[in-house]
Amino acid sequence: MTDSPINNPFENEPLNFSPNDGSLGTKVPRTKVPKTKVPKTKVPGANVPGHSPVRIRFIIFVVIFGAAAAAVLFRYGYLMVNPAEPEWVRARRTERGAILDRNDRPLALQTRLGNVTVWKPNVADPEALGRELAPILEMGAAEIRERIESSPSDFLYLKKQIDQSMIGQIEDARKAGVLPGVGIESIVGRIYPDKRRAGQIIGFVGDENNGLAGIEYAFESDLAGGSQVVLTIDAKVQYILENIARRVYTENRAEAVMLTAMNPRTGEILGAASLPDFDPNDIRSSDAQSRMDRPAILAYEPGSVFKVFSIAALLDSGAIGEQTVFNCNGHYERVTGRGERVLINCLGAHGPVTARDIIIKSCNAGSAYAADRLEAIAFYNRLRDFGFGSRTGAGNPGEHAGSLSLPDRWSDRSKPTIAMGQEISVTTLQMLQAASAIANDGVLVSPRIVSRIVSGNGKTARNYETPPPRRVLKAETARAMRSYMVDVTSDIGTAWRARVEDLSLAVKTGTAEMTDPSTGAYSKTDYIASCIALLPADSPSLVLYVAIVKPKGEYLGGRIAAPPIREAAEALVDYLGIPRGLNPQVLHSGEVSLPNADIPQIGTVMPNFAGYSKRQLWPLLLWDDLNITINGDGHVVRQYPAPGTALEENTVIVLELE
Repeated sequence: MTDSPINNPFENEPLNFSPNDGSLGTKVPRTKVPKTKVPKTKVPGANVPGHSPVRIRFIIFVVIFGAAAAAVLFRYGYLMVNPAEPEWVRARRTERGAILDRNDRPLALQTRLGNVTVWKPNVADPEALGRELAPILEMGAAEIRERIESSPSDFLYLKKQIDQSMIGQIEDARKAGVLPGVGIESIVGRIYPDKRRAGQIIGFVGDENNGLAGIEYAFESDLAGGSQVVLTIDAKVQYILENIARRVYTENRAEAVMLTAMNPRTGEILGAASLPDFDPNDIRSSDAQSRMDRPAILAYEPGSVFKVFSIAALLDSGAIGEQTVFNCNGHYERVTGRGERVLINCLGAHGPVTARDIIIKSCNAGSAYAADRLEAIAFYNRLRDFGFGSRTGAGNPGEHAGSLSLPDRWSDRSKPTIAMGQEISVTTLQMLQAASAIANDGVLVSPRIVSRIVSGNGKTARNYETPPPRRVLKAETARAMRSYMVDVTSDIGTAWRARVEDLSLAVKTGTAEMTDPSTGAYSKTDYIASCIALLPADSPSLVLYVAIVKPKGEYLGGRIAAPPIREAAEALVDYLGIPRGLNPQVLHSGEVSLPNADIPQIGTVMPNFAGYSKRQLWPLLLWDDLNITINGDGHVVRQYPAPGTALEENTVIVLELE
C-alpha cells in the first residue's frame, strides 16, 4: 500500500518562543557566592607595548566569533545535504506497530487519517455546504448544517478520523472551489483491515492513537514504540468461527454467543468469536456489550459440561472407581446431620449409573452422589488444580477470575451442586484450559493469545510466555474421560448431533440455569447452552467450545449447542491438517487402543523428520528444552539442521511442512 501525499500539520503554525519557556534565556535566581582569592595568571603580551587589555579582549572576541561562525556554516552545509525532518515525518519513523495474526496477516495497521474542520466565517451557505459534504462524509446534509450553525465557535471539527478515500474526495472538491471554509487536519490513525473480525481481541485506540482496549491497550508500550504484536489467532479460523456463531446468534435470538478454538498442546487460541461484535474502525457506533471480549471477561455457571472435570477429579483422587455404581431414581436426596433435606432433580430416572453413564446421560443425581465420596477441601483443591477460580493469563488485561468459593463458605448442597456445574462461575478461557488436561493425558497447558513481540528491525524481541505445563491428572484418568466423551456422541448420548461420521470426537453438552441478578434466584426462563469437543479423540490437537447465552425457544445444549460444534469441526479439520477416518476405536471397557505415533528422539544429533505429519509433531512443542518452530501444514519436507547434524544446547530447529 502506498501512502497518498501527506499534509504537514505544522506548516502554517506560527513559531512562538518565550524567553522564560525553559529552553532559551531562562532567568536563574542569583546566588551569593563567597569570594575566593584566585592567583593572578600572566597573559602573554599583556604588558607588551601596543597590546592593551582592550585590544586583547577584542582579539579573544574575534577568535570566539570566528569559531561560532564556522560552526554555523558547518551546520548550514550539513543541513543542505541532510535537511531537517519535520516533526510529523520523525513521528512516522516510530509509528505505532502493527498487530498481526499467526500467519502475519495484518489485523491493525498505522495509517494517515484526517479530521474535517470548518471555519465558519468562510461559509456563506451552510445548507449548500451540507449538500456537498453529505455523500462524501456519509452524514445527513441537515446534520452538517445544524452542527455548523449551532457551533459556538468559529472553528469546529465536523468529522474525525476519515480515511484516505474521503480525504481525496474533499481535496478534489476544494480544488474545484465548492467547499469554502472546509479544511483537512492530517493525523496519524489506526485502520483495521478485516473490520469486525477479532475486534474484541484486538481492541481499539483513542483520538490520540493510544490503546484503550484489548491488545491495543495491553501492549501499549510495545505498539507505541513501533514494535509489532503477533497473535496466535488464525484469521481464517476466526472467519469460520464468526460465521458459524453469527448464524447461531440469529437463529436462537440469543443475548450472546461464544465459539472458540484452541490447540491444547500449545495453548494457542486459534480463534475466538464473540457475538454481538463491533467494528473498531467505527468505535462511536458501538456499545459496551458489543465491545466485550466475552471469552475472557464473561463469568457464568457452566452446567453439565463441568461434569467432565468434576468426575475426572473424583476418579483421579480414588474417591470413586470406574465401576462404582450409583442409583438415580430421578433426583439426588440426602438428609444432613441437622435434619435438613437436600434435593436435586435430574433430567430423568437413569437407574444404576457408573462414571461413564454419568457423562453419557449427563446424570445430575449420579454426579452429586459421586461428589459425596470426597471431602470438600480435597474436591476444592482438585478443581483449583484445573485453574478454576484463577485468571489464565492468556493476554487480556481485563480477564475475569471466575468464582469458586472456599469450602468454609459452602452450604450442605454446595458440593453436589458444584459437581453438576452450578454454584461455580467460569470463563470460556478457563474451560479451554481445563480441557487441555483431558486432551493432553493429564497435562494442563494455559491458553495464550499473543505469540511474540517483533521489534522495528524485524527481529523477535521476546516470546510471550505462559506458565509451564503441569500435570493435574493421571494419564489413565484423562484417557478414560475421553473414552466416556466419545460415547456421548452415540445414539444414546446427549451429543449425537455433534457427531462427524469419519472423525472421532470426545464431546460433552451442558445446560445451565442462569440466576436473576435482582433476586439471586435461578431463573426458569434464562439458560446457557454449551458444548465442548476434543478432536481427534485419541490424540486431540483441537478443542472447540461453544456457549449460547439466553437463547429464545429451545435451550438444551444437546439440541442447539452440539450442531455448531459439528459444523466447526467439519470446517476446520481439513484446514488444520487433522486426519480423517484414521482414528482408533475407543472401547467401552474404558481401555483406549492407540496407534504407534512415536517420533524420533532429539538428543545430541538431529534426527530425520521427513514425512512426519503436524499432528505427530505437536508433542515436540511441549518440551521445555527445545527451541523448535513448525511452519506450514501437511508433512515435513524440509528441516534445519539437516539430519545427522550435531546439536548444541541452544540450537534452533525449524521444520517446514507442505
